[in-house]
Amino acid sequence: MADIAVAGTPGRRGAYGSISRDRRWAMRWSYFFLALFAIFFLMPPFYMLITSLKSSAEISAAQNPWWVFGPTLENYVALLGKNEFLIFFRNSALVSICVVTITMLISVTAAFALARMKFWGSATLATGVFLTYLIPDTLLFIPLFKMFAFVRDTTGIELMNHWWTLIIIYPTLTVPFATWIMIGYFASIPKELDEAALIDGASWMQTLTKIFIPVALPGIIAATIFSFTVSWAQFLYPMAFTTSTNELVLPVGIVTTLIKGDVFNWGQIMTGALLGAAPPLIIYAFLMDYYIAGLTAGATKG
Repeated sequence: MADIAVAGTPGRRGAYGSISRDRRWAMRWSYFFLALFAIFFLMPPFYMLITSLKSSAEISAAQNPWWVFGPTLENYVALLGKNEFLIFFRNSALVSICVVTITMLISVTAAFALARMKFWGSATLATGVFLTYLIPDTLLFIPLFKMFAFVRDTTGIELMNHWWTLIIIYPTLTVPFATWIMIGYFASIPKELDEAALIDGASWMQTLTKIFIPVALPGIIAATIFSFTVSWAQFLYPMAFTTSTNELVLPVGIVTTLIKGDVFNWGQIMTGALLGAAPPLIIYAFLMDYYIAGLTAGATKG
C-alpha cells in the first residue's frame, strides 16, 4: 500500500502541475487578446482626443497624427462658444429624456403584462415585439416618412423639421428591445412573489410598483441605458426628419455645420464627437454592472 501511495503521488503532482500550467497559459492568452481588443477599440477615441488638441495649422501640416506638438484648447473654446452647439446639445438632451421616459412607461407595463399576466397569444405577442426590433432602421424610416407626409397633406399638421418629432419616432426603435429585456427579467422573478401579493389583496398595478419594479431594478436600468444610447446617438432619423439648424440634434448638427462642401474642420469635429460621447460614457461608467446584469437576465430567461 505504501508503494502504491508513493507511486501515485508523482502522478497527482504531475496532474496538478499540468492544470496549473494550462491555467497560466490560458490567463496569458486571455490578457494578450484583451490587450489587443483594448488597443483596437481605444485607438479611435485616442486619435479624436489628439486631433481635438491640435490647431488647424498643425492638422493641415500633416505631421505625426498620433502626437501633439502644440497642445491647445482653441477647438473646445470655439465650439462651446457657438450658440448652435448648445442648441444641438439641448435638443439631444430633451429628446433623449422624453424618449427614455416614454419607453420605460410603455415597456415596463407591457413586459409585466406579457410576462406575468398570461393570456391567449401572450407568448406569440412577446416574440413579435422582439422581431419588430430586428427590422433595420434603414427600412423603417421610409414608411414613417411617407406617413408623416400623408398627415401633413391630409390634415395640414406639419410633423417634419421639428426636434419633438423625434420623440414620436424614436420609441419605435427603443420600445421593442426594452420590452424584450424587461420580459426576460420579469420572467426570472419567482411567481410566489406576485401570488402572495394577490392573495394579500394587492392589485396588479400595486404588485408591479411595489414588488416587481424594485426587484427588477437592474433590468430597468439596462433598458434605460439602451434607450438613452439609441436616442442620443441616432443619426439616420434626425438627418431625414430635421433640416433647420435650430431643430437639429447633436450627431447631425456636428456634421452639417462643421463640414462645408469639401472643407472639414477636423479639430472641432473631433471635439464635438468627444463632447457628444461624454454623457453615454459617464452613464456606462457608473451603471455598467446593472447593464450587464439586465442584459444577461433578458437573454437567458423568458
